Amino acid sequence: MKYFLVCSLLLSTVFSLHAQGRKLPDVNVKTPEGQTVKVQDLAPAGKITVFSFWATWCKPCVAELDAIKDLYPEWQEKYNVEFVAVSVDDARTTARVKTFVANKGWDFKIVTDTSKEFQLAMNVPNPPLTMVVNQKGEIVYDHLGYNPGDELELEEKIKAIAGGK
Repeated sequence: MKYFLVCSLLLSTVFSLHAQGRKLPDVNVKTPEGQTVKVQDLAPAGKITVFSFWATWCKPCVAELDAIKDLYPEWQEKYNVEFVAVSVDDARTTARVKTFVANKGWDFKIVTDTSKEFQLAMNVPNPPLTMVVNQKGEIVYDHLGYNPGDELELEEKIKAIAGGK
């Protein structure tokens, strides 16, 4: 068990270090309505953008997004942040994403990555993975997994990027 925890921590660190400092890839995702959107267009220059890779079947993902839902309006006001939840559900379960989100009352952008282009380009092993893109379009932080309270650490990262507002 201890070996597994150490390996998980190392993998998390490797994936985290790998993404930082990179730009977003030139790939497409879809809105729940089926419109194609460039990932880079989801993170406009001058704005902090948080991407959260999730799936309807992933309990930690849903817990994280539920926690962020309560904080997001304040984050928008304080830090001018945009939040994008990237569903990595497969073609079979993607059909339920729109209804799932509506039932949860999540008020942030939702996109789907059924082709896994974005997920593969960012080396996301499994959800949940949350990453922050700064105002220059650089990935400056990412975090694999979710434990209650991680959203507070995420807010601290956002705050630091926003200049401590």
